[in-house]
Amino acid sequence: MPAQSPAVEIEVDDKVVRVSNPDRVYFPESGATKLDLVEYYLAVGPGIVNALWERPCMLHRFPKGLAGPKVHQKRLPKGAPAWVETVELHFPRFDRTADELCVTELASVIWAVQMSTVEFHPWNSRRADTEKPDEWRIDLDPGPECDYATVQRVAGVVHEVLDELGATGFPKTSGSKGLHVYVRIPAEHGFAQVRRAALAFAREVERRSPDVTTTWWTKDRDPAAVFVDYNQNARDHTIAAAYSVRGLPDARVSTPLRWDEVDDADPRDLTIATVPQRFAELGDLHEAIDEHPFDVAPLLEWADRDDLPVEEGEV
Repeated sequence: MPAQSPAVEIEVDDKVVRVSNPDRVYFPESGATKLDLVEYYLAVGPGIVNALWERPCMLHRFPKGLAGPKVHQKRLPKGAPAWVETVELHFPRFDRTADELCVTELASVIWAVQMSTVEFHPWNSRRADTEKPDEWRIDLDPGPECDYATVQRVAGVVHEVLDELGATGFPKTSGSKGLHVYVRIPAEHGFAQVRRAALAFAREVERRSPDVTTTWWTKDRDPAAVFVDYNQNARDHTIAAAYSVRGLPDARVSTPLRWDEVDDADPRDLTIATVPQRFAELGDLHEAIDEHPFDVAPLLEWADRDDLPVEEGEV
């Protein structure tokens, strides 16, 4: 068995994080290591902290790198320093609680990476009121026979409808095969109403594009269509944050884009090797999202018009 590489200490603002096994290869395609992952998150620090700020956060951990098992972890891993902040969540189905990571500084992100976290999946609500989302998420999820060009076309329709509503959308690659668009909303509605508003929007996009489906069950869905996944706005549904690395062999990143980049950007080009330079040149393209809140009232009116029940598609 090869000897483990010695731990290194990383200074992050006023904290020091000890990183064990820094030379362990996490991404087999590029050979990128645990330390490379740490250095990536340091390079995009303001962006990942902005994306996670005070949100409950599920961690996708790979204790042995991508070659080993993936762990979906709600509860904060044991051994956290006292300065790592959490938020308590209640899960009614099991009548249990969990203290999830709640990022307020970059050191918490780096500590989570030390604990083998690759992906960060935050809630669309914040610690102040975890039951009131402040982020409407539009998830363009391609079917198994759907190419990325189709996703890009649908993103154009999404942009068109958002413009008509007067809503400012902030697009990003999913880091896999799809696209996400985030819209800041006032934290005034519960998950069921935000999800209902998201469904009303998805139905409008479906009416305008032959490439779109809002059919929830996979077996009933056109495999060549883009599913506008409104259920990503349901309680305890999470997707990878802006600037989160994904657990793929090429170490892709869920990367914020300008709208004028959506038609040409290739997700395969946006990895931990390339995004730091992009971040250094462009900064955080989602930095201004809090400055553009959108009231979902018009979407709830669409939901009433279409007679959409609150519970439709609940899973």
